[in-house]
Amino acid sequence: MLRMEPERKAWILIFFLTISLCGVKASSEGHHGEPQEGPVVKKDQRRTLLATEFGQITALDIKEEPDKLPYHLQFITLEPNSLFLPVLLHADMVFYVHTGSGKLTWAHDDDTGTIPLREGDLCNLVEGSVFYIQSDLEAERRKLRIYAMLTNTEDNTFNPSIGAYSRIDQLVKGFDKRIMQAALKVPDDLIEEIVNKKNTPAIVHADSKKTNIVKTLEASFLKNFVGVGSNSNKLEKYNILNHDPDFKNRYGSSVAVSKRQLKSLKRTNIGFLMVHLNEGSILGPHWNPKAAELAVAVEGKGMVRVVNGSSTEDETESQNMRFKVNAGDAFVVPRFHSMAQMAFNDEPFVFLGFSTSAKDNHPQFLAGKGSVLDNLDKHILATSLGVSDRTAEELQRSPRDAIIFGCSSCAEEEENTMEEEERERKREEEERKREEEEEDRKQEREREREEEEAKRQQEEREKKREEEEEREHEEGGGRGKERERKEEREREEEEARRQQEKREKKREKEKGEETEDKREQEKEQDQDKREGEAEAAAQKEQEQARREQEKREKKRQEEGQREGKEEEDPTWWERPRREKGKRSSSEEEVAEEEQEQAKRQQEEREKRREQEGDADPFEGRRALKVRNV
Repeated sequence: MLRMEPERKAWILIFFLTISLCGVKASSEGHHGEPQEGPVVKKDQRRTLLATEFGQITALDIKEEPDKLPYHLQFITLEPNSLFLPVLLHADMVFYVHTGSGKLTWAHDDDTGTIPLREGDLCNLVEGSVFYIQSDLEAERRKLRIYAMLTNTEDNTFNPSIGAYSRIDQLVKGFDKRIMQAALKVPDDLIEEIVNKKNTPAIVHADSKKTNIVKTLEASFLKNFVGVGSNSNKLEKYNILNHDPDFKNRYGSSVAVSKRQLKSLKRTNIGFLMVHLNEGSILGPHWNPKAAELAVAVEGKGMVRVVNGSSTEDETESQNMRFKVNAGDAFVVPRFHSMAQMAFNDEPFVFLGFSTSAKDNHPQFLAGKGSVLDNLDKHILATSLGVSDRTAEELQRSPRDAIIFGCSSCAEEEENTMEEEERERKREEEERKREEEEEDRKQEREREREEEEAKRQQEEREKKREEEEEREHEEGGGRGKERERKEEREREEEEARRQQEKREKKREKEKGEETEDKREQEKEQDQDKREGEAEAAAQKEQEQARREQEKREKKRQEEGQREGKEEEDPTWWERPRREKGKRSSSEEEVAEEEQEQAKRQQEEREKRREQEGDADPFEGRRALKVRNV
């Protein structure tokens, strides 16, 4: 690395501190969408972070449990002879080269260099590294495809809010010319070139004139600040295709890479595995004792069965699952959950996986090589499984050198079972929905019956009250009896009010408060009812006055008839005196009867005013006018 003066090193320190602060705003990622909770994220559910005609970057976040941190996967695809421009990495990253070839240029602290990338390479970069990737122009013109996982450990966690990396060109252009001149120590024309350069896509064609200018600027920056080009070449990688698989037979193969094979994985705490299942085969049931497993199907399709051995029945049922995966789909299996992967009869199934620990995470198999059943007493095993000792002994005799077995049509049967379970789940959901709708209808009918019954009871009470008032009006009665009836009505009204309030509370709880229009309508109905009652009372008074007038007319006719008969009376000289006495007596009786009738009417009006609470000051005048008529 080039030697630097102390003053320049100070500027470098300030520059990188500022980069760490600016990286949040300058991230090349678009952070959209919430992490997908397991177990499967389909290929079309990935979100696109970058896309140009020369390549693209997609990503997904998947969680094994709701309260766990999400795992972040990125899928980088470069067309032949393309360039992924320099970025600043925000978290440790482990990546696998699935197809194609190219080269990686990187820089971190005093370690810098360029390494070739080939199919099967496994490598990792630490946080704070600056790197860029260029794909080769191969004869087969294959795309360079890279699968990468970022760490989410307690010490080194991927932060979704700032993304995986920041682009160097955006960070550099964030400073003014004076700072750049003092820090970079380059000619003014180069500073102008940097400042005036338009935003360049993160993935470009490697041979274009514009790209050559970009590469010159980037190389100048990296050389002056982090020493790229010193060829220390300390970055490690491991190629799984150059080593024999851990297990292989006619049904398939598997390989695992941990810190034993690639020491740099110790820091990132991520392991790697690759499994190839031939047609109609299965990777035997197993679990990871120290890590969760995040896998991506890279070829073919397969079925995955996951079993949770929890002692809680409800939790076990909720986490026992089977699902189908196609090429490009990702799935996660939590720690201590037993799993089995199966290939269909018509094509192989290949998947790679990242484990969340680079420690000695030896998968535990239920059958075959290193089976945990071999370590159990035969009788105890039989008792646990509920089978005979002979059956348990047969289980322990399974092939000791196998973890991948032939299982023709196992994947097809699992798929049929999964589809049947899905149909059953839909039937149960539809049945539950029908039951809820029926219960809602039943409650609605019950409410209607209650309202109808309350209305009927109210009408009966009103009718009974009207009959009693009519009877009392005809028969009369003392104030004590009237008071008793009044108190009885008040009790009935209070009871009716309580019942109505109870129904209203229940109705408000189920349907919410009544609308303002309905309350206004009820108010108008009450007003119409009061006006109708007042009109009926006025008609009743008029009818009473008419009957009194007819009664007076009848009395006058009877007096006229008596006068005709008295003309034949021989004591005619006493007639004037007798007529005067009769007339005065009759007039007194009529006057007394009128006064008594007016008194009763006045008392009835006062009672009605008390009941209605709305006295009419002109009512007495109207009654007097009617009586005088």
